[in-house]
Amino acid sequence: MSISDNKVTVPVPVQGTPEATGQLDDLLALMARLRVDCPWDKKQTNHSLIPYAIEEAYELGEAVQSDDDEDIKGELGDVLLQVVFHCQMYAEQGRFDMSDVISTLQEKLVRRHPHVFEAETLKDDAAVKVRWDEIKLEEQQVREARGKSKRRLDQVKAGSALMQAQDVQKQASKLGFDWEGIAGAVDKLDEEIAELKHELTDKSTAEVKANIREVEKELGDCMFALVNVARKLNLDAETAILTCVHKFKSRFGYIETQLAAAGKRIEDSDITEMDALWEAAKQHERSS
Repeated sequence: MSISDNKVTVPVPVQGTPEATGQLDDLLALMARLRVDCPWDKKQTNHSLIPYAIEEAYELGEAVQSDDDEDIKGELGDVLLQVVFHCQMYAEQGRFDMSDVISTLQEKLVRRHPHVFEAETLKDDAAVKVRWDEIKLEEQQVREARGKSKRRLDQVKAGSALMQAQDVQKQASKLGFDWEGIAGAVDKLDEEIAELKHELTDKSTAEVKANIREVEKELGDCMFALVNVARKLNLDAETAILTCVHKFKSRFGYIETQLAAAGKRIEDSDITEMDALWEAAKQHERSS
């Protein structure tokens, strides 16, 4: 898949049932086949895959923490699948292929490690970090020359939506774009919740669905405002929601355990019984 002639190569779909060879070209051919014959894979777009890429990165992190080789191999493979999937679709669009991605990475690694591949000598990892940032600044200057100007909030790194929201607000605050105290942030949260309620109150399900994009915007505004309250309290929004997720999973697990002890499946229970067990779970937390 040489790119010396700047031509994009679209992988040829594998025929028959492929074997697991461990070779990149065979994986690309397998992905090409899925794009032809799998209904789910065929309908995907680069944008529709974004949540899956984020999810797989988080799951890889959990697998590494578990230190289980089989889990780590599986999750690394899932991350690789996202790369292969995206490359397949961009190749189909005639934009670039896997070899372009690999070459771009190789060039970047060489460019950002002059202390390895050139005559530069850096004494420790701190010096490496300083030089790395200098090179990234040089790269940004090249991007600006291509018309990719850098704005103040471009320094916000990719991450979960909550992490980005909090960082965006933090950077804007440094430039003076912020409430003076927490009261303004709380008032803004109340305002956004009121606007969300306006989109939902006295509306039929059909009416809400017909205006779902506006509802989505108002819901996002509420979340953004809530993150702002967390920031004003010097709390990390990501940690706060993860704490809530852990608490919910723990309480729901308590419900399942109690139902199992009574010889019942959760699918055979109703909301009244589950609510009662939920309250019992809360009491159990307080007494633990």
